[in-house]
Amino acid sequence: MSPAFLTLVAVVVCILFRILNVHSQPLKPSVWCLDEQFLDCLYKIAPVLKEPYVPPRLWGFSGHVQTVLHSIVGRVRCPWPLGERVYLSLRDGSTLTYDLYQPLHEQEDDITVAICPGIANSSESVYIRTFVHLAQCNGYRCAVLNHIGALRSVQVTSTRIFTYGHTEDFAAMVENLHQKYCQSRIVAVGFSLGGNLVTKYMGEMQKLKPLSVIGGISICQGYNAVEGTKWLLNWQNFRRFYLYIMTENVKSIILRHRHILLSDEVKTRHNLNEREIIAAATLPELDEAYTRKVYNFGSIQELYKWSSSLFYFDTIEKPMIFINARDDPLIPEELLLPIKEYAITRQNTAYVEVAHGGHLGFYEGGFLYPNPVTWLDRTLVAMVGSLVMMHADLGKGNTKL
Repeated sequence: MSPAFLTLVAVVVCILFRILNVHSQPLKPSVWCLDEQFLDCLYKIAPVLKEPYVPPRLWGFSGHVQTVLHSIVGRVRCPWPLGERVYLSLRDGSTLTYDLYQPLHEQEDDITVAICPGIANSSESVYIRTFVHLAQCNGYRCAVLNHIGALRSVQVTSTRIFTYGHTEDFAAMVENLHQKYCQSRIVAVGFSLGGNLVTKYMGEMQKLKPLSVIGGISICQGYNAVEGTKWLLNWQNFRRFYLYIMTENVKSIILRHRHILLSDEVKTRHNLNEREIIAAATLPELDEAYTRKVYNFGSIQELYKWSSSLFYFDTIEKPMIFINARDDPLIPEELLLPIKEYAITRQNTAYVEVAHGGHLGFYEGGFLYPNPVTWLDRTLVAMVGSLVMMHADLGKGNTKL
């Protein structure tokens, strides 16, 4: 065997070891929290936060592999929860749907988990289905918002789809849940873009939220779209590649419903150029060509600031838990500084940072083949329980906001 060939093999192995980050070791999550009572309650119901998160040994320490597998595979041995689809007609003519799943086991408390998925996702997304099934098994009712335009089986009935900061759809689902189950306590859970929407919703003072909403959990959001898009436009850490994938996903939804979203009347009213929309290679280009015009913003910077949950932190009144992974290739560590500062200055707030997990991956256990339930799924179920316990203690006067 030639020395050149052996050298090539050695280089490839070194590159793989570097990409897979196999030299890393399992680490405990880091938690930022000012409120000791809140933190004690969180640790009591979610002791997993005191334990090291153990990803699959071969590839789980790579944020890129976790992220890509989450995008392509989703979850292993994913269940298909049985629920009913609820249709709502909104005032702007939009048809909003959400899927409702009843608990598989009775609990003493009536708890509903209101779930907001990531960009262009829905109740049919694999990671959503896995979490819903586990939550059902733990006695929780689940409601999953289907972002307008995301479901192929539901036609768009107005001239808009979802966007990054439009919380009216989530608010309509929560209000409908409150009407259906007025005795139920509601915990809002958002993934990625959904985490931004849930946080923004919790901080929007002008929106009257039912008293039944007792808290929220945000997973893997970037907090600041103004700064976040600047990072995504860089090729560093392959962020530009991920941005391209997200852009194509949103663009495909627009083009799938082009007979309504890009009708001649709509293009004239909003001064839309269909060629510019089709040619957009990044979300800022797509937002410049389509989103900001449909939502009547003067610039994409104005749109991004309005959409960013960061600018609504100070008006959040309910308990909140935020989760991010340090190796998330979409969210650089610089974007996580504001949430750390916020968590150590506010009561009833915690920020949990995991060293590994990628973007919404958090696969757990095994060498090559991970456990069917991820670290994120079981941690979220426990966190919902901690918010319920905190609310119960508040009602008994054992703690204060």
